[in-house]
Amino acid sequence: MIKRLLVILIYGLLLLPFTLPETASAQWSLGASYEMRDEDPTNGFGLRIERSLFNSLPVVDLGLRAHFSYFNESNSVSNGITIEQDFENYDYGLAATGGVSVGLVSPYVGFGIGQDNSTLETSGDIDEINGAELDVEQPFDESDFYWNAFVGAKVKFIPVIEPFIEYRFTKVSGRDDIGIDDVSRLALGISLRF
Repeated sequence: MIKRLLVILIYGLLLLPFTLPETASAQWSLGASYEMRDEDPTNGFGLRIERSLFNSLPVVDLGLRAHFSYFNESNSVSNGITIEQDFENYDYGLAATGGVSVGLVSPYVGFGIGQDNSTLETSGDIDEINGAELDVEQPFDESDFYWNAFVGAKVKFIPVIEPFIEYRFTKVSGRDDIGIDDVSRLALGISLRF
């Protein structure tokens, strides 16, 4: 009799976590980041929105992410010749993410696809030399598909606010002839979960 009660008690304790109702947890996350990359323009910002999937898994966090990044740099040089450059880059995409919750730190990895758009406008003029003026324009406008892989970590100080750091490697198709097909970046940011 005591053995049966002990077996029922042990099975009851083992099955208890599966019979309790799920606690409400944040399923959406909205984040902003400062981003640095190894190609010009080098500094920018990013926005992301994430959706957690399968919240019933106790330690594993799987999700989907939509993201947008914007970089801009302007230069102007004048010494008898005036040259101005405005380099703008933005990209957007979708990614699948997977991570684990280990105490306050939640490391994660992901893989995604997207579209990269780069525009470089170079203009200049030569001041009057021998009574002539010369205007120079050199536009560059590219839009290409990319895939990316990333690794990062979130820190849970407060249940709603999560600072994060992320390293992303991007492979842009169709740009290997101009040498900007591989781009890596570091993002530092904060996410709000709701």
